[in-house]
Order: sequence, then structure tokens, then C-alpha cells
Amino acid sequence: MSERNPKLASGYMMLALGILLLLGAVAAFIVNGDGANAFLLSLGGVLIVIATLLLPGLFVVNPNEAKVLVLFGKYAGTVRQNGFFWANPFFIKKKFSLRARNLSSQRLKVNDNVGNPIEIAAVIVWQVNDTFKAAFEVDDYEQYVVVQSEAAIRHLAQSYPYDSFEDEGHEPGLTLRSGAEQVSKLLEVELQERLGRAGVQIIEARLSHLAYAPEIAEAMLRRQQATAVVAARTRIVHGAVSMVEMALQQLSEKHLLELDDERKAAMVTNLLVVLCSESSASPVINAGTLYQ
Repeated sequence: MSERNPKLASGYMMLALGILLLLGAVAAFIVNGDGANAFLLSLGGVLIVIATLLLPGLFVVNPNEAKVLVLFGKYAGTVRQNGFFWANPFFIKKKFSLRARNLSSQRLKVNDNVGNPIEIAAVIVWQVNDTFKAAFEVDDYEQYVVVQSEAAIRHLAQSYPYDSFEDEGHEPGLTLRSGAEQVSKLLEVELQERLGRAGVQIIEARLSHLAYAPEIAEAMLRRQQATAVVAARTRIVHGAVSMVEMALQQLSEKHLLELDDERKAAMVTNLLVVLCSESSASPVINAGTLYQ
């Protein structure tokens, strides 16, 4: 079964009818003041009973709200239209909010794809899309959302590494830290698959917290710093070698200075020291001949 819309009567019309019935019963009792007319007495009692049965069928549906109608265990429909309505007074009316809701998950401690313990949490925006499923497919749809959301976050964290390092010997792929947009999309898809059974629609899902667990946070920070230093040094050395190569090539093309292999080696060494050093170089001026 799926959600369907029932046919309802106007609440204002039925309210007016109920008031008229009550007024008619009062009038019958007033006319039959001494109680001698059994017909008027019976009529007044019947009108009161009918009004008493009609009036409990009145109900209001507020904006972004729905009411599921159940008659003796049978689903009768869902009222999504805002307004004042009347339905069978024996209907059980279950109220459901259709507003968007925020779920901020707890910080979960879980191992990532390579076994590193991490802390992860997410903010999920969701709303009820199918009231029939929310009412009858699961026991408590709000608790179902909380439990399945935590399960989806744990599964996502275990499917990808927190970060990738060049020294691991494989091509870097999607990681929790670098692929925020892709990870959010994957989380939304998995949440929708899990929560669709409860009639819930996922509007947005994003990671709100992502970090290494405290016991390895300091070690992993040093590793990240070392990786950054190696990457920076690699770029510096590559640039320095290119500059030295360009300098030797221009000296040779313009015939500014003839250098043998030993002098070239000394020049390359000095240039690499100057270009790759962390601190500024302190030049030494040779006041003698070219080779002294």
C-alpha cells in the first residue's frame, strides 16, 4: 500500500450542523418543560446523541502537517491539505510533521578504510515524504532515522581512508578529508536507501566533524607535516635543478665563461646549496684569481 487522499467534509458545515442539533435539543426540552411529552423528550435526547457523535469528527490540519486516518485497524488515507475538516468520528488520527528537520549525529569513533581510528559526525536534513510508510512500515520512524543514520555514517567511514599519503605506494583516490563534496553525495545516497523504507526523504547530508582519534592525532599530524615537507622539498629541488641547467646552458651559448667538468661540478654544488637552503646564503667573495 501507499499513501492516498481520503474524501472529507467541510469542518465548518459539520460544526454548524452540530450546533443546530444542540440548539434543537435545547428547544425541545424547553417546549417540553413539564416533561409530559415523551416525543419531545426522546427527540431532544436523540439530537444530543447525534451532535455528540458528530462533533468529535472535527479536526484541523496546520501548514506542513499531515494526519493519518485509521478506522478499526484499516488505513483510510492521509490528509495533507491545510484547513478545517470533518471525518468519521471513529477514525484514529495520527499527526505527522512534514517540516524539514535537522539531525546532528553524535561523534562516532570508527576505523577508516586503512584501519586508523577516527572521529566522525554528520548533520542530516530530512523530512517525512510518505506518511503511510512512516506510520506502518517501521515501529518508530524518528528512532529509525537516528539508528540508520549512525549506521550509514559508520559504513561510510569504513569505506574510505581519512587521508592518503604518497609513501603508501598507491595512487591517491577519494578520501574523507579531501573529497568533502563527493563524500556528502555518497552519504546522501546511502541514507536515502536506508531511510526510504520509513518514508523519509533526505534533503542534505554533510560531515560536521572529522578528525583522527586522540590517541593517534599527534602522530598523524607529524606524518602530515613530514609529507608536506617532502613535497615542498621535491618541488624546490626540481626548480633548482631547472635553474642550474638553464644557467649552464646560457653561459655556454653566450661564451661568457669556459668551465671544465670540475668547475661545473663546483658551480652546480654552490647553486644547489643556495637555491635549496632554508636560510639565506652568505656569499664569500674571491679576491684572488679565478682559480684561487
